[in-house]
Amino acid sequence: MEGFVIWLTGLSGAGKSTIASALKGELLRRGCKVEILDGDEVRKVFSKGLGYSKEDRDENIRRIGYVASLLQRNGVACITAAISPYREVRDELKAKIANFFEIYVKCSFDVLVQRDTKGLYQKALTGEISNFTGVNDPYEEPLSPALVLETDKMSLEDCVNKILLMLEQRGLIKPEPRLIVDLDSGELEGKAASLPQVYIDTRGLSDLYMLATGSFAPIYEFMGPEDYQSVVESGCLSTGAPFTLPVVLRVDKHATDGIVGDQIALRWNNELVGVMHVSEVYELDPRQEAEFVYGTDDTAHEGVEILFNMPKYALAGPIVAAKVPSIFNNSNTLTPFEVRQLAREKGWKTMVGFQTRNPIHRAHEYLQKVVLETVDGLLLHPIIGETKKGDLPADIRIKCYTALLENYYPKERVIFSLNPAWMRYAGPREAVMHAIVRRNYGCTHFIVGRDHAGVGGFYDPHAAHRIFDDERFSPSRIGIEIIKFDNAFYCRKCQSMASDRTCPHSAEDRESLSGTLMRELLRSRAAAPENLTRPEVWQILTYAQR
Repeated sequence: MEGFVIWLTGLSGAGKSTIASALKGELLRRGCKVEILDGDEVRKVFSKGLGYSKEDRDENIRRIGYVASLLQRNGVACITAAISPYREVRDELKAKIANFFEIYVKCSFDVLVQRDTKGLYQKALTGEISNFTGVNDPYEEPLSPALVLETDKMSLEDCVNKILLMLEQRGLIKPEPRLIVDLDSGELEGKAASLPQVYIDTRGLSDLYMLATGSFAPIYEFMGPEDYQSVVESGCLSTGAPFTLPVVLRVDKHATDGIVGDQIALRWNNELVGVMHVSEVYELDPRQEAEFVYGTDDTAHEGVEILFNMPKYALAGPIVAAKVPSIFNNSNTLTPFEVRQLAREKGWKTMVGFQTRNPIHRAHEYLQKVVLETVDGLLLHPIIGETKKGDLPADIRIKCYTALLENYYPKERVIFSLNPAWMRYAGPREAVMHAIVRRNYGCTHFIVGRDHAGVGGFYDPHAAHRIFDDERFSPSRIGIEIIKFDNAFYCRKCQSMASDRTCPHSAEDRESLSGTLMRELLRSRAAAPENLTRPEVWQILTYAQR
């Protein structure tokens, strides 16, 4: 992929950094490698000795431009957010750097003053601050910018979309595909009637829907052999974008005969769920996949056992999916676009995602509410695809989530959306994938718990935390902040929920609710453990056990 530079210039408070951050998230979803060079941050790192004379400002901008050119030459989408007040040095960089787009972030002076919570403009106007750009130091507007974004008249979404459209038109990024069609139109049914029919299982259906809705961005089709091999071995796509789990359409060998280059109809339980153009057929290597993805080929690991029982061939190629298959047809099954739109309507700038496959107990509630103290909203995003044997059915879990949200959460601070994915139980690798998916749903933060997505003691309890220390999967690479939590519990001496970081007391003083303990209590018809679960949830679970 070609690199490019988005050079955001404009006065302090115009919205350069805000646009840069939002644009980075969109470019990551398109599969770009992205870095932001923020003017304030750059000054702290390698322009520390420079002042605010014209010569020093120009030198600062040349340094930013030099780093931007290195990133661009290496296929990185580089976004700069710096006032860069002088036209001559900007034109100098424009002449030197390929795929350089000067974008003027424009805002009226009155609105800039209103936005200035630090009062810097007022101080400059009264002479308390000198050399302040736009007041007592000049700002030279671009004469021929690639775009002008008037942030006092345009929404953040409109600003970002304008940049994306420009990049699409220049061929530097691919348009985001629209892969969902409405079965009621008859278009898909008519096309599928004469095609070879391939039947897929529930896991394949989950992946189909996640691809079609953009939940698995930057991929929108079942992987071919190059991406499959790269993801298995490195946890990244062949482009280098982080992506830690294979997403392949697994079929038996007899389903592969003579269909390369053809379209096929995809059916689940006789329901038409999509149409696929088969570009490649290839054989999978389950044992290698198990060793790299799960860290073991031991079939005692439930994910490995599932993998070894799945078909050994894969179909690759573009897809079109039916609009919400019946198994996921619930008013709470929101697409990534719908969640992002809802968060924007609520005015949220930050949103934390929480992954679960079990009813939420008091420890989970504690973690979520701790984070809600510092972010604008919570995306409660439980998986409703295939999970392991013995887990509660999705409909029971949904009732539990609904009861909890109705009684114990501020409604204006939570979005409840069902996640059609299925559990792989791939521990650290799956924790990264869960974070990438929540980034695509618009989350800025994601909670990763102890032994996240683990199973049966196969992983070090903190492995899912440490994987984000790997540069390949760092928050800056995947585009979402990671909030790491150890297990929470109720402490009888603290008389509150706590964790190892906040509680000084011994194990004897602590109560925690494991899945095993919960099932034992339910079987014995025990009263609700009030310190560990809410009574409404316990009542639903007790009734479900009858």
